Amino acid sequence: MLRRTILAALPAALALPAQAHDYTAGDIAIGHPWSRAAGANATGAGFMRLRNTGTQPDRLLSASASIARAVELHTHVRDGDVMRMRPVEAIVIAPGETVELRPGGYHVMLVGLAQPLVQGTRVPLTLRFERAGEIQVELAVQAAGARGDSHH
Repeated sequence: MLRRTILAALPAALALPAQAHDYTAGDIAIGHPWSRAAGANATGAGFMRLRNTGTQPDRLLSASASIARAVELHTHVRDGDVMRMRPVEAIVIAPGETVELRPGGYHVMLVGLAQPLVQGTRVPLTLRFERAGEIQVELAVQAAGARGDSHH
């Protein structure tokens, strides 16, 4: 009886909208990791706020996700009149500072998605920091054109 009740409630729980969520790894506070909806075999991106509450700088060195063929750290740079994405080796988070990973700036690039990023779901992503170590977060998938503003 209890099993049937839990199974009956499962679809409703999975359908809950993606809401703001926060994580902590060492001195790094990770605020609301999110992504935009994207199709399978496409490229997606992960965004979030990284706040260093410690007294030493830290660096986001890499990220990984089983849903993507490759995961890279990127930024946007102006090349004449065109904005272009460029990979970066690391993202530095100075003590007491916040770095915003956002559309048009730093972001985590999810290359070659094995399955679509569906609005309203969450996708696991592992972040690796130089000092804070590894932490698994979940990207809350928003609409395809989302700017992330609804959760700040």
